[in-house]
Amino acid sequence: MFLWLKAFHLIAVICWFAGIFYLPRLFVYHAMAEDQVSRERFKIMERKLYRGIMNPSMIVTVVLGLWMLISHWDLYKTQGWMHAKLALVVLLIGYHHMCLAHLKKFAADANTKSHRFFRVFNEVPVLLLIGIVILVVVKPF
Repeated sequence: MFLWLKAFHLIAVICWFAGIFYLPRLFVYHAMAEDQVSRERFKIMERKLYRGIMNPSMIVTVVLGLWMLISHWDLYKTQGWMHAKLALVVLLIGYHHMCLAHLKKFAADANTKSHRFFRVFNEVPVLLLIGIVILVVVKPF
């Protein structure tokens, strides 16, 4: 059963990261959009990506991750790498919600950030992903 949980957890993680990588890229283009038709199109794309892919993927990722964690708590509670990984996951969830805040600002035509800001913002989840994968695979401590 554990391997099935892990497989579906990884599928959900991949879907979540696909959205987390793409939404800020949409923000870059949205911030550069100069006509109302383009801005409205980006609003629809952003909303559908966040609600249709990112939220469900995050929920499945967290639920399955917690299920695996709880079912093997005696093993994981002493593993430093797991505690570090969980800290990075909490940061990732925070990033996910920061995306929602930016999405709401774009939806209200109240964005004040430049496309350059979103280009940098787009790199944050890459760093979190690198850290999470190294911790899970290498288990350095």
